[in-house]
Amino acid sequence: MSEADKSQVSQVIAQLLSRAQAMGPALSARAKHAEELRRIPDETIAAFQDAGFFRMLQPSRWGGLEVDPGVFFDVQTAIGRACPSSAWVLGVVAVHAWQLALFSEEAQREVWGTDASTLISSSYAPTGKVERAPGGYRISGRWSFSSGCDHCQWVFLGGMVPPEGDAKFPEMRTFLVPRSDYRIDDNWHTVALKATGSKDIVIDGAFVPEHRTHRLIDGFKRQSPGNAINTAPLYRLPFGQIFVRSVSTTSIGIAEGALAIYREVAAKRVAAGDGSKVIEDPHAQMVAARASALIDEVKLVLHRNFEEMMSLVREGADIPLERRVQFRFQSSLAVEKCVEAVDMLFTASGGRAIFLDSPMLRYFLDVHGARAHYANNPDKPGRNYGGVLLSAKNQDFFL
Repeated sequence: MSEADKSQVSQVIAQLLSRAQAMGPALSARAKHAEELRRIPDETIAAFQDAGFFRMLQPSRWGGLEVDPGVFFDVQTAIGRACPSSAWVLGVVAVHAWQLALFSEEAQREVWGTDASTLISSSYAPTGKVERAPGGYRISGRWSFSSGCDHCQWVFLGGMVPPEGDAKFPEMRTFLVPRSDYRIDDNWHTVALKATGSKDIVIDGAFVPEHRTHRLIDGFKRQSPGNAINTAPLYRLPFGQIFVRSVSTTSIGIAEGALAIYREVAAKRVAAGDGSKVIEDPHAQMVAARASALIDEVKLVLHRNFEEMMSLVREGADIPLERRVQFRFQSSLAVEKCVEAVDMLFTASGGRAIFLDSPMLRYFLDVHGARAHYANNPDKPGRNYGGVLLSAKNQDFFL
């Protein structure tokens, strides 16, 4: 890359981060309204579109920016400080541009050919029924937790293709389905991440042609159809590494937001019992220090992992399986550490923190909502990583 190109990339990165930080006050002011809507307001989605956030991982051939994942996740973190639900939807929906880049060119053209700003939601758990049909598949059923689906014209749905021929096991695939083939069941009534609009997708016998499917094993092997046309190093990262971070990184922003609130309140707070200043309380000081250290740790690990992976794919080298297993575990562990940080801050905030108008309450509830996501449970990836360290075989292909 020439010096001029490097300078241009640096300018784009600086603009993205500056725009994310500048949105903070408006997103914070809009958060309560967003929760009442139970989805992200249209003006927030429009602001994300105008800022180029949904194009960060989109191929340049479709007008995308193709930034490194570290930049993408820094933007998500900045948004999460102000409005966790907005950050969640941004991370989940924007990462789908990266996965669509792995699909066939025909599928990419169907989604972006007329409007390259078209958005895709998802629900990857293979809860629906898949049947083989001439030229493709017929799918039916209900898929839950499709965050941001109200703003999207397509959806990615997980499904298991029945074995055929000599195959012994079903094959996990992602199915790309247009809005005309599904309906949204408005059932998102929750206590956490209230504004994500993570509603159910319902389908009754929609046909999905072969070219609108993506095999999980292709994403694991980094041999997807789209790799032939989208050749940037970004698209040679393993699918699992990108996706799991899109649902764990919001927690970093939540923890940073909670720490900012704690510092602001503690600076003015006087203990009701004895009139002492909270900022002089050793326990309050240690809570702030420990929370800050946990946040610093998870951010450093996030960036270290992606810098290492990007360096390898730029060189055309493989990412060692043991490192992929480790990175998968660390993604889930990041959420656990952020929960620990927020819980400390919430507990040390006193009785006022439990009031519905407490600025700390949203962060407390939302970080636990993030922890409830399947990909953010560290038990299974932790056992797998421990097993690999002890010379057992890898049991996870979502890496």
